[in-house]
Amino acid sequence: MSGSASRRVEQIGLDRLVKLAWLERTAALVLAGNDDSTIKVTLQEDLRGFFRSSEVVVRGSLDKTITILQKVWGNPPPEIRPLHTDGLELLARFPPREHTSIHWGMLMAAYPFWCSVATQVGRLLRLQGTVSAFQVQRRMREQYGDRETVARRTRYVLRSYLDWGGLQETGAPGVYRASVLQAVNDPQLAAWLAEASLRARANGAASLRELLEGPSLCPFQLAPISAERLASFASRLEILRHGLDEALVMLRTETK
Repeated sequence: MSGSASRRVEQIGLDRLVKLAWLERTAALVLAGNDDSTIKVTLQEDLRGFFRSSEVVVRGSLDKTITILQKVWGNPPPEIRPLHTDGLELLARFPPREHTSIHWGMLMAAYPFWCSVATQVGRLLRLQGTVSAFQVQRRMREQYGDRETVARRTRYVLRSYLDWGGLQETGAPGVYRASVLQAVNDPQLAAWLAEASLRARANGAASLRELLEGPSLCPFQLAPISAERLASFASRLEILRHGLDEALVMLRTETK
């Protein structure tokens, strides 16, 4: 993994609530052919009602939120631009009701902290059926350092999961349960999500089972697919076999 990719995986970055509808709007503006400045001005107009202050001269919550949205669908880091291009094509091909997994994949590739929180949430849900914000924050502090910043940004991500329908409130403060899993049956989309998941990992590799069933994609249920068929839909992935039943999926080494 390149130096810029490694820094992206190590950084937290996400310091705002990210609503699903905002990402959908941003992607629609990109697909319509708007440039970065037009997208920014349009989002300022569309989103200002969601923030206490509509001030855009000083870099406040609105401006910071737009920066996150544009990094996902407007101007992503160089190493994930091919993934971004394919993601836009998937958004254009699928109806809006099936866009959630695509936004999830692109967000975790651009901001791996999103993936890290999902991994902890998914593991806890499998262990005990519910998950508390305190438990997730404790695990994230163990991973990123015992700082209030980590806990606060974890809260933003959990609130975003609620907005997306990836989690549901239980009635107990700060305790959540899983939502009904969203099916992902299209093999091309499954392959794209596998690559997105690898882009959020420091080593760029994982077992096929981890990619299809792992906790980082906890709100979704990917249909079974062989490693070879998965790779046939994703030219940037390669397969390393470990026996008949085990396959390691890796990001293909880029050649210059």
